Amino acid sequence: MLAFTHPDCLLHDPGPGHPECPQRLQVVLDALHAAFPAQLDWRQAPPAKFGELARVHDSALIDQVLATQTEPLRQLDMDTLTSPGSASAAVHAAGAGVAAVDAVMLGKDPLAFCAVRPPGHHATATTAMGFCLFNNIAIAAAYARDRYGLERIAIVDFDVHHGNGTQDIFAADPRVAYYSTHQAGLFPHSGLRRDRGAGNLLNILLPPGSGSFRFRNTWADEMLPAIDDFRPQLLLVSAGFDAHLRDPQADLMLETDDFAWITAELRGLARRHAAGRMVSMLEGGYDLQALAECSVAHVGALLDP
Repeated sequence: MLAFTHPDCLLHDPGPGHPECPQRLQVVLDALHAAFPAQLDWRQAPPAKFGELARVHDSALIDQVLATQTEPLRQLDMDTLTSPGSASAAVHAAGAGVAAVDAVMLGKDPLAFCAVRPPGHHATATTAMGFCLFNNIAIAAAYARDRYGLERIAIVDFDVHHGNGTQDIFAADPRVAYYSTHQAGLFPHSGLRRDRGAGNLLNILLPPGSGSFRFRNTWADEMLPAIDDFRPQLLLVSAGFDAHLRDPQADLMLETDDFAWITAELRGLARRHAAGRMVSMLEGGYDLQALAECSVAHVGALLDP
């Protein structure tokens, strides 16, 4: 199995005490290297090209993120800040998804995990927000659609927050379907069940305090059958682990095994419809111990034959 990362993803530093800190990625890398010393084929992510970014973002946002920065911090919104290393981190995080799509589509390996930051699923076509600069998973999906002519790409998002940016980018494009469970009443206060887009959106809100039983039944009863009916030719995953019971940013009560379970279920769908092709990209997760454990569980389920 392929794994993509880049050392510059550690250079994005939104400031002291910020939840989206470089240590998030470091604990994931350390945990994966320790758990799977021989099973992962690590690749250095290339920088995304301007045209790859421009498939989903307007030039003003791209220029804003890539602008040379000399000051220690620059604030883009209430909780999204950049440092001098942020531009390189952002283009390599986006480039990881593009490279992973190429790898799985060209048959080198059907599975890839992108251990990158900053996360991406809140970034809209025009706005960096919610700790996100570029929408990494959307850039990967748009690239796969255009480069390989795919007509059915599924983006699955089990981060505790709704991926408002991903939904907004593809709401009018029936070739890319978006499936999300997320906590009700939480930032960014979007992703309602009535949102249908071009018939390609399915959102289910989980009440605060929901745990394994509700999560697994929601996916088993509604989400997974809907993805099965869509018959995706490629499965992309926004792998956020902040629905874990230890995470300080939210109030769901999932356990580590729940992330292994949903990953195994999604892998089964990828085998059925997409020749096993599945690209997963790290999103949220802000308790370092839970983040490390869940990343290992997720990748372990991808590796499980």
